Amino acid sequence: MPIVHDFEYFKPAKITEALRLLSKHKGAAVFAGGTDIINEIKEGIAMPDFLIDIKGLSSLNKIQFKDGKLSIGALVTFSEILKSSVIKKRLPVFAEVARTVGSVGIRNRATMVGNICSAVPCMDSGPLLSAFDAMIIVQSLKSKRRIPIFDWFRGPRKTALKKGELVTGIEITIPKKKNAGCYAKLGRYTGEDLAQASVLVLALADHTYRVAFGSVGPVPIRARQIEELLGEEEITDILIAHAQALIPGIVTPITDIRASKEYRLQMCQVMFERALRTAVSRLAGVGPEYGINVTEQIGGVAV
Repeated sequence: MPIVHDFEYFKPAKITEALRLLSKHKGAAVFAGGTDIINEIKEGIAMPDFLIDIKGLSSLNKIQFKDGKLSIGALVTFSEILKSSVIKKRLPVFAEVARTVGSVGIRNRATMVGNICSAVPCMDSGPLLSAFDAMIIVQSLKSKRRIPIFDWFRGPRKTALKKGELVTGIEITIPKKKNAGCYAKLGRYTGEDLAQASVLVLALADHTYRVAFGSVGPVPIRARQIEELLGEEEITDILIAHAQALIPGIVTPITDIRASKEYRLQMCQVMFERALRTAVSRLAGVGPEYGINVTEQIGGVAV
């Protein structure tokens, strides 16, 4: 599909130049990987008068670990997350999520920051960053802001980003306790497909848990009721069943062309169990390697 909408194109070499352009041109859209915005322009969903290409801002293309915090710059692609030795060592579940995004070609261009800026309900990064209490780093000509992930999403395709602001990166405080995670994503087929439903479970060595769902609500959902129930209890079949019983009151799936709300709800319960058991087994050092699709396994993984 060709682009028929006219716009002015800018490619700033410095962040300050990009911020000046954003401040001057109120109808500007930011272009990084372009996997979302270009399709939106082609389909007439977005019609910006100005397109600001930030790919030349090399300072935003970094993955750094310092003082217990992991920083992912706005230009870091999902492929770069997959290849990062820092990610593999510190937070391998980030690579597991990155592996599920689109195709190799999409991962080579798409960025995690772009993913959350698009804020579509089926994004893969939302549950992950929600489970890790991520901070979104935002900058304008006048100031910098740190926005908690729970204040970031305002609805489908809506975020807390203001006019004239640019997201420069994401910051994650790595849990001090030993931890392991699992991302379960339901798709219609193997390959480049959007999530019908997804769940991220993080298990920590103090027997506490973090649980977040995606694609089953207007924004990512942190399931704190389930986290409180699991608490510091031993994971048993009965406890898992009690947690599963809470899910219908937590998620709000819809019926669309990709799945019915009933199917999404049922699969959230199935995926939660498999992701929980996998995270716990990984924490114990006996689980499957990261990247295994637990939604395709029969019977899950034993604790």
